[in-house]
Amino acid sequence: MTGRHRVVIVGGGFGGLHAARALRRAPVEVTLVDRRNFHLFQPLLYQVATGGLSPANIAAPLRAILKRQRNARVLLGEAVGLDPQRQALLLADGELTYDTLIVAAGASHHYFGREEWATLAPGLKTVEDATEIRGRVLAAFEQAERAASPSEVRALLTFVIVGAGPTGVELAGALAEIARVTLAKEFRAIDPTAARIVLLEGADRVLPGYHPDLSARAEAALRRLGVEVRTSTLVTDIEPEVVRVQRGDIAEFVPAHTVLWAAGVKASPLGEVIAAATGASLDRQGRVRVNPDLTVPGYPEILVIGDLAHCLGRDSHPLPGVAQVAMQQGAYAARLITSRLAGRTVPPFRYRDWGSMATIGRHAAVADLLGVRFSGFPAWLAWLFVHLMKMVEFSNRVLVLAQWAWNYFTFNRSARLITNTAAARPANPAPLRHASRRAV
Repeated sequence: MTGRHRVVIVGGGFGGLHAARALRRAPVEVTLVDRRNFHLFQPLLYQVATGGLSPANIAAPLRAILKRQRNARVLLGEAVGLDPQRQALLLADGELTYDTLIVAAGASHHYFGREEWATLAPGLKTVEDATEIRGRVLAAFEQAERAASPSEVRALLTFVIVGAGPTGVELAGALAEIARVTLAKEFRAIDPTAARIVLLEGADRVLPGYHPDLSARAEAALRRLGVEVRTSTLVTDIEPEVVRVQRGDIAEFVPAHTVLWAAGVKASPLGEVIAAATGASLDRQGRVRVNPDLTVPGYPEILVIGDLAHCLGRDSHPLPGVAQVAMQQGAYAARLITSRLAGRTVPPFRYRDWGSMATIGRHAAVADLLGVRFSGFPAWLAWLFVHLMKMVEFSNRVLVLAQWAWNYFTFNRSARLITNTAAARPANPAPLRHASRRAV
């Protein structure tokens, strides 16, 4: 491959991986760099966090995915800098030179300047996040079984989710099903079905990016599951065991042992690296403002795609940070490169919105596909099918389908493992008591 056009891709998520695979027949040398050795199917990460799936079900090694693509190689490494004059990507332990650079580094949690909340309210972006949340949720029930007083039990069995976008809604629905169904008969001193799931949203409706009709249906489905939905409610502070909120002029606090964050994202720190090296501007989320062809202004050999790119759609609003945007941008980046090599031009990137969907629970989902809005069981089946088909590896599809079938027919979530054993131990353990009466 010596002498070929060198394409370096940062990030093995949806955008980066789709760009790499779309270049499989191009006369280029592809190097994919990622801090992790696997591609993670993030839309199903909440199911790992709630014990429905194991991490291996939704992850696939990058080398395995690209092993038959002769013009591609995978490097485990962390990008830390950029030298656009030398066309060099700086790694923590070396550097890579490129002819074209595609940066698809993704995004992380956004606590809106309150980074101290991160330890109290974990977000959901990585496998580690998912297993941490799973451990905290299950440990709360374990600690409640040994709690000394009814008030302590109530706090332990109160789960607050901040943010009612797709992730927050899906987490809330899954937690409600864990408490009402999966764990219903597994404890003796407490009643898991009495768990309180509180979903907080600053906007005036859940799923604010969806059509209002679908938002209303989603909220109704959540309420049927017993989720306490609070819209137009802002979180003002998060402290150990307490969440302080403000709704209009009314301030109150919610005693809660477990708080989960689904309120916002911010771009990868690589956005700041690119801005410092190229003079590109960033938006409030740290995304790089790119040209219509996804290139950095003044640097046509650098493309930024996915959650890191501030790219305007046909309505002149920034495109959302969702998987289908990243995948389409990855495919476009590959087409742009091959067209340039052939001496052709391509029109600006245009996003095709196929729709959106979110699942709330068993037989409950909302969907907007090509302008057709529907909910309930048909939307739930559509959600299952679409997410299965989007998974990169066939083996993952088989594993997930088998696990879903088992969960569906047994009402069980077999991946309910607490891997952080310290989290399951109460800070002030109460004396063991007989469980003839439930404490809730």
